[in-house]
Amino acid sequence: MDLDLRKLRYFVAVADQLHFGRAADELHIAQPVLSRQIRALEQDLGASLFTRDRHGVALTDAGRQLLADAGPLLASAHAVRRRVSVAARGSRRLVVGFRAGIPVIPAARAFEARHPDVVVDVQRIEWDDQAPMLLDGRIDVGYVRLPIDEAGLRVTPLYTEPRVAVLPAGHRLAGKEEVTEADLAGEPLVWHADPSTQPTRRPHPNAGYLVRGVDETLEHVAAGRGISFLARSATVFYSHPEVIYVPIPDLAPDQVCLAVAASRTSPVVDDFVTAAQATAEITAECGNYEMWQLGSDAVSKHG
Repeated sequence: MDLDLRKLRYFVAVADQLHFGRAADELHIAQPVLSRQIRALEQDLGASLFTRDRHGVALTDAGRQLLADAGPLLASAHAVRRRVSVAARGSRRLVVGFRAGIPVIPAARAFEARHPDVVVDVQRIEWDDQAPMLLDGRIDVGYVRLPIDEAGLRVTPLYTEPRVAVLPAGHRLAGKEEVTEADLAGEPLVWHADPSTQPTRRPHPNAGYLVRGVDETLEHVAAGRGISFLARSATVFYSHPEVIYVPIPDLAPDQVCLAVAASRTSPVVDDFVTAAQATAEITAECGNYEMWQLGSDAVSKHG
């Protein structure tokens, strides 16, 4: 029997809440209706998904497995609706997501030279929405930083880049040519939950200030609330008069990749991946992130 996506959405709501009443309220349906739909799904699958007793509701092993698989499946169905809607409007549009500091213009220019009829839109993404936005179709392709949950994705490595320490302008080490993790031991941290921005020794969740995004990071560091770490490319695009960037060579380099939903089959997307790979090589040849300033001549020459 085909898997009913509506029942699957009902299952996810109950699995998230572990409470049928709250899940029914969230779904705007009556609780008896929800209970019948879950029982029907269990019959369809031939497996119990929840245990129900006086202690409450809990997932079975089968339920945990279904919950792990349900997210990418529902996101893929949502992405299909988005793509069909775009096709129905007759527009040709490619939405490229990118993390802070990663230049998209070189690949976009190389791609548009081959596809002048396709409009390339760009959208800034953060660490916690990299995979979800690809899976549900909000973006067609994304420049991402590792680590990322690769389930349901095709991930193509592009290049690595060193990381820097982000220090208040008046910091005791602000004038150094480079620093080490040992130099910064014991410093309060302004850190992302994004693992790509963390030092080797991951801070305790309650240590320092937890932020989301480069802008928040710079404001907290400038205010003297702690230090932080960023990929070097962020220093090209983000500056602050009260913040100093200092290389920290003993941190592992940041890995930049291109990611696409594994279910996505599109010659247009494949051509953008090819353009991104070609322009990543140019970036490496030119050193640092000056390539984006070279203009369309350099991209056309190599692309």
